[in-house]
Amino acid sequence: MSFSQFQFHPNIESGIRDLGYTSPTPIQLQSIPIILQNRDLMGLAQTGTGKTAAFVLPILQRLTAPSRKRIRALIVAPTRELAEQIHQDIQDLGRHTKTRSVTIYGGVGKGSQIGGLRLGAEIAVACPGRLLDLMEQGVVDLSHVEVLVLDEADRMFDMGFLPDIRKIIKRIPAER
Repeated sequence: MSFSQFQFHPNIESGIRDLGYTSPTPIQLQSIPIILQNRDLMGLAQTGTGKTAAFVLPILQRLTAPSRKRIRALIVAPTRELAEQIHQDIQDLGRHTKTRSVTIYGGVGKGSQIGGLRLGAEIAVACPGRLLDLMEQGVVDLSHVEVLVLDEADRMFDMGFLPDIRKIIKRIPAER
């Protein structure tokens, strides 16, 4: 088995090759086809099995259409460290695409995050608190979100983020 079976855009395939990925992992084999069909999915696998690439690659494929300079994919993560890790994976896998992503989390200044949004990021990787803060300020528009990922959802719920997640979901289209 190889990544070519998924028929990703050539620019995405270049990113995969640049990282030295040769064969999809079991979580990728099982989830990528489902995500490419725009179906909902809940996945569970151990750390280091390629879960992030399992959802990032189909997102990049979906966003290969001309840039619309608005958030089309929202990935919510419980910690800034995980948000940065996901963002880096998007940068690495999408290095040959024109897709822009931005991280949104607290504990740092808002300026660079707002700047990234204004540059037309199509993917936002966010922690719930700062995302809600920027939404309330009118800086973040989620009305065009096509893809929602709740990464480590169980951990977010254990950390008490369920009310925040519900508020975020109310602000994105029901069809996603």
